[in-house]
Amino acid sequence: MSCILHIETSTEVCSVSVSQDGTSIFSKEDFKGPSHAVVLGVFVDEALSFIDNHAIPLDAVAVSCGPGSYTGLRIGVSMAKGICYGRNIPLIGIPTPEVMAVPVLLFEDLPEDALLCPMIDARRMEVYAAIYDRALNVKREIGADIIDENSYAEFLAEHPVYFFGNGAAKCREKITHPNAHFIENIHPLAKWMFPLAEKAMAKEDFKDVAYFEPFYLKEFVASTPKKLL
Repeated sequence: MSCILHIETSTEVCSVSVSQDGTSIFSKEDFKGPSHAVVLGVFVDEALSFIDNHAIPLDAVAVSCGPGSYTGLRIGVSMAKGICYGRNIPLIGIPTPEVMAVPVLLFEDLPEDALLCPMIDARRMEVYAAIYDRALNVKREIGADIIDENSYAEFLAEHPVYFFGNGAAKCREKITHPNAHFIENIHPLAKWMFPLAEKAMAKEDFKDVAYFEPFYLKEFVASTPKKLL
């Protein structure tokens, strides 16, 4: 097992945690954001001080890599890369929808054939979403979806589908199939990243610190008001 610093800044929530031997040993969260530019540095300093004061060797940094907020992802990935450069340790990138799925898998009583659909708000009736089975096998890749009455119909016809995340609430009125279930208060948090980061660590699935970029899904220019271009 390893000691890993986790950073999550993909939504309005900012969080940092440290895991060792598969257990979370430090966690900080701010739900008042978005204020990542101010809060993240403080949380990271506290986490690194905790690690150093306990003489724990830091083995890697894991960052939630999107999709999500352009600014939040940029801040989080930049911080993660800086730590990796400074301490000469590897970088792990975790897709944000997978981070969101962890607490659902840990704490919800799901049927065997359940599918998970984490949703990140992308404004109006659009969400960033993916679909997984209970083993986090990808049943549909991450995409930008405009939600209507027929969204995910092919999955709902055959499976109970659990929708969650900050994009799910606005979909309740549109997705009314009997197999659609909504779970509230699910956020991508750093403390849920460690099972995924440990798996990546064991496989040595590391990112190139020099060239790694967040998964923005849509280009920033495409979502920028024309008057600003």
